[in-house]
Amino acid sequence: MSTHSDPALMRPRRFAAQGPLKGRIRVPGDKSISHRSIMLGALAVGETRVTGLLEGEDVLSTAAAMRAMGATIERQANGDWLVAGVGVGGLLQPNGALDMGNSGTSTRLLMGLVASHPIAACFVGDASLSKRPMGRVIDPLSQVGARFTAYPGGRLPLIVEGAATPVPLTYRLPVASAQVKSAVLLAGLNTPGITTVIEPVPTRDHSERMLRGFGADLSVELDSDGARVIRLVGEAELKPQTITVPGDPSSAAFFAVAALIVPGSDLVIENVGLNPTRAALFDVLRQMGGSIEELNRRDVGGEPVADLRVRASTLTGIDVDPAVVPSMVDEFPVLFVAAAHAQGRTITRGLEELRVKESDRITVMRVALEQAGARVQETEDGLIIDGTGGEGLRGANNHPVATHLDHRIAMSMAVAGLASAAGVEVDDTRPIATSFPVFEQLIATATGQ
Repeated sequence: MSTHSDPALMRPRRFAAQGPLKGRIRVPGDKSISHRSIMLGALAVGETRVTGLLEGEDVLSTAAAMRAMGATIERQANGDWLVAGVGVGGLLQPNGALDMGNSGTSTRLLMGLVASHPIAACFVGDASLSKRPMGRVIDPLSQVGARFTAYPGGRLPLIVEGAATPVPLTYRLPVASAQVKSAVLLAGLNTPGITTVIEPVPTRDHSERMLRGFGADLSVELDSDGARVIRLVGEAELKPQTITVPGDPSSAAFFAVAALIVPGSDLVIENVGLNPTRAALFDVLRQMGGSIEELNRRDVGGEPVADLRVRASTLTGIDVDPAVVPSMVDEFPVLFVAAAHAQGRTITRGLEELRVKESDRITVMRVALEQAGARVQETEDGLIIDGTGGEGLRGANNHPVATHLDHRIAMSMAVAGLASAAGVEVDDTRPIATSFPVFEQLIATATGQ
């Protein structure tokens, strides 16, 4: 189990104004695409090459689990990763528990993979992951024929016994969730017949794009109500691919907001994935008056990519349309920081999903922002933030901000600190490594430190 929760090992740091962000930086590879490239490469027959893989703890947890189930996964000297797959249906019984660390994505998607293979796997995780409910995935995967033994409340530690004869499923998502959708589709890979997922609200579509790229027979159409109907033909034969992973828009988000709110900034963030199901934050920041320009827009492996030039801007509070929530759900913590620096009021709604992330991101961000001097009201499904009008936050002088083992809280409050003379101390920077191991290094690069 992870030691994230041991106070003796916590690594606090104060982030304070260091001048404008300038020049060019490149954020690590997209986490969602990195996870899926390892999983699908491990299910293809032959060798998949992945360039630009995010080497954070979450993705390495996925790689370790796929190794434990038979795939050969190796990092090359040039930074590329080679994955020799076992074929759909070829997963082996792991010898021990699969340690997911802090990764909810690894856990839910791998539960889907195991559900239609005749093997059993025990999933364990760190203190934060072990609090997160898995019931939304257990329900549909039980209908496929898998059996689950979970800790009370549908939590980890959890044992999945995959179905020897899995049953194809038609499943309408009760809540917008790319992870649940992906888990059901991955279970469908080794299930005879057609697995159908009906998605009333669109969520990130990396699984659909990548499954098609690996050769799965997958179709997407809209029904009469406008819902997306995704059909996957089971017992798929996946073909190995060469994948270039675009930069993670969720990681780029922190530097985009920092460059908008730190006076004098003019920063180019290279190679950012702009999949429309992921990149709504940049549109919302533009609505607030942010200067974010797309340079050299191109297509890489079926995913739209561009370099983003971001310049310091005067932001204005807005009423954020709840319809954008699924395509920027992970970016709201850093949007809250932008809103705290804007002129006027920003209202966010429809964010119930944030209460069951690595932490309750609504309450945790309200407390952290108030501590740093922001004016914030918490509602049942969001925050109402009255901005400082560009004056910056006074900073959190007295006590470190509690990040609750949540990497996005830690990075969001670090960004708040960069625009604060007094600075903001976060109580633990270690969780940042789960998704963005070079975050602090890139801050130093962008600020010329």
